[in-house]
Amino acid sequence: MMQTQLNLTTMVRHAEKYFPDKTVISRTLGGVQTIPYRKITERIRRLAGVLKELGVKKGDRVGTIAWNHHRHLEAYFAIPTMGAVLHTINIRVSPDDLAYIINHAEDKILLVDEDLFPLIERVKDQITDVEKIIVMTDKDVLPETSLTNVASYEVLLEGADPGTELCEDIDENDMAGLCYTSGTTGRPKGVAYSHRGIYLHSLALGLKDTVGLSEGDIAMPVVPMFHVNAWGMPFAALWFGTTQVLPGPMPTPQILAELIEEHKITMAAGVPTIWLGLLQALENGNYDTSSLRCILCGGSAAPKGMIRAFESKYKIPFVHAYGMTETSPIVTLARLKSYQQELDEEERLELRSRQGMVVPGIEIKGINENGEIQYDGETIGELLVKGPWIADSYYKNDRSEDAFRDGWLHTGDVINIDEEGSVKIVDRTKDMIKSGGEWISSVDIENALMAHEAVYEASVIAVPDPKWQERPVACVVLKEKETLTEEDVKQFLEPQFAKFWIPDRVLFMEEIPKTSVGKFLKRALRNQVKEMLSLSDPS
Repeated sequence: MMQTQLNLTTMVRHAEKYFPDKTVISRTLGGVQTIPYRKITERIRRLAGVLKELGVKKGDRVGTIAWNHHRHLEAYFAIPTMGAVLHTINIRVSPDDLAYIINHAEDKILLVDEDLFPLIERVKDQITDVEKIIVMTDKDVLPETSLTNVASYEVLLEGADPGTELCEDIDENDMAGLCYTSGTTGRPKGVAYSHRGIYLHSLALGLKDTVGLSEGDIAMPVVPMFHVNAWGMPFAALWFGTTQVLPGPMPTPQILAELIEEHKITMAAGVPTIWLGLLQALENGNYDTSSLRCILCGGSAAPKGMIRAFESKYKIPFVHAYGMTETSPIVTLARLKSYQQELDEEERLELRSRQGMVVPGIEIKGINENGEIQYDGETIGELLVKGPWIADSYYKNDRSEDAFRDGWLHTGDVINIDEEGSVKIVDRTKDMIKSGGEWISSVDIENALMAHEAVYEASVIAVPDPKWQERPVACVVLKEKETLTEEDVKQFLEPQFAKFWIPDRVLFMEEIPKTSVGKFLKRALRNQVKEMLSLSDPS
């Protein structure tokens, strides 16, 4: 067989040759622009030329601090195709972690959105090795700053060569991207993505039984482009000629609903909190969402009630997926097999609420103290993953021994696998509740709570108990104008679970703390609950 390199340069060349008239619809602070792929690929070449002129060399890291828009998409391809490394930086980390990430990655250049420039101002004295900061803006003037190494993205591109040659000889195993975990425990850890991994992951996104992304789609990645490469969608979409709708800065549920209606979006991707917000927007407004062939949901388990609402009330197919920063991220998707279509509605819903089947190319297994778990839908164990787009260590080998052992990524997620091979995430290993020697899944209780029509969101944690070791406490946020008592919640749960699973306390809250990418931040929640319980303790 021919030894051809699987790299991003081949993707760009394919798009500019075969899909010049396809478009990127980009929402920025200046409005919404529609840009043909021929212009996008020209700008990719111009940006590659700019970076070369600035002294960026093979292997150098170039950081981006940006929303989902066309300039960020250009960086996705220009940086790796000139031999450098695209480092997408989480805009919602603390200033201390932001400086740490930039310094740990040794970023040479930063591409920063105009409205996010204050993030850099706060840490400017801590990132002294950054040589140039390029501001991405629609305006003719740059933000006021005391920094001297600042330039305009558009001005630089205007003076660059539109025919800049992209690197043809990039080794497929070279690093193309770098993304840091959200750092829920300790400092964020870097995950490096190779050209080969991104290429193969993109192919997997095009399979009919996975995401099925194609030229005919109009795709909107709501998941941030700084989070696991927006689940790889921008890479695959440009390569396949997919029309892309990039929702830009701070997209509200109403903005998303309007974009879906106006641009006839066929598929969108985001975390459960995004889709909970969209559901509320649909309930409060009148939007045409009939163009949607699916919503892709990942990041954490989606409650059955939300899946039922999208599919039954709004006729929007809902596809549950699982992955993580270390896996590029797609590992499993909840697609029904052909003969499962004949099951009744509740059985289909149960299957669709699981994380689903492993995608072709990836291997998984669950292990516990007794060895590998059985495919019986009951035995639980930690999920292990390996495959061509799965990381084999953390960047600079930081604490890699905690997660990468014997050729497998140990995910820290507790699962069961049913007879059909469908995976269900039961919990994180650190979030499982052990009460009186028996395990309780916080995720199962959370999903049950969020099926209640009055509940907006819910999270369950363990609190120490002198008799049972640990007991569950439920934290509940109600929808507007809804009321429930603690007893109401317990009575709702009682028919669904064994008695010892029912939370001892139900705490009603205005908001549940979340990570930068919308997952429940249980570390902060535990501290908050501890304080609330101590205040309510009459002793």
